[in-house]
Amino acid sequence: MNKTNQLYEGKAKIVYETDEPDKLIVYFKDDATAGNGEKRGIIAEKGIINNRMSEFFFKLLKTNGINSHFIESINDREMVVRRLKMIPLEVIVRNVVAGSLVKRMGWDEGTPLKTPVLEYDYKNDKLGDPLLNRYHIMALDIARVYELDEIEHIAFSANQIMMSLLKSKNIMLIDFKLEFGLDDKGKVVLADEISPDNCRFWDMTTNEKLDKDRFRYDMGGVEEAYKEILTRVTA
Repeated sequence: MNKTNQLYEGKAKIVYETDEPDKLIVYFKDDATAGNGEKRGIIAEKGIINNRMSEFFFKLLKTNGINSHFIESINDREMVVRRLKMIPLEVIVRNVVAGSLVKRMGWDEGTPLKTPVLEYDYKNDKLGDPLLNRYHIMALDIARVYELDEIEHIAFSANQIMMSLLKSKNIMLIDFKLEFGLDDKGKVVLADEISPDNCRFWDMTTNEKLDKDRFRYDMGGVEEAYKEILTRVTA
């Protein structure tokens, strides 16, 4: 298999076509953004860490019956994935109050939620990724009811699997974002990445943040936090 044309470049990844039409290569960059791209920077070795973390979590989920687009990693920064028809939604699962939930609801950061909360954002940078509900999604013809049912089942199942693993590493899974696509048979498949870029990880003892919030809020120690979470999760 050989890399051919660049298909897409996003904020954190570049996607390439290959000479096998059903397979793509994803390259993980060190570029970092926050606030819908208003803040930009570089986090050294972020691409390597995110590639390795994503591989770890995709393999973990597969052993627990959740398939993803992941096929294999081919080097420190690149993985081979299945080509999917992407669904333009960001699916957020929240276990503890943080981020935008603090602003929208006025709740204190760090407050445990009585039940996991699932939210949908419309993946559209020009609109600022607005919050949607099921009725918006169906009215926009983004996804069908049975597809949303499957997305929610996968998201909540992944939450339980990841929380259990991370608890054994003394890490809290505060919240995380997932993306999904449809394969050539119309089946919903987990896609994108699972990394400190799109998950909030806190140390269970100290509440120290070990994710991209350190970059968002100029907390310092960004590279160190990314390296620590990789070491602790994959050890």
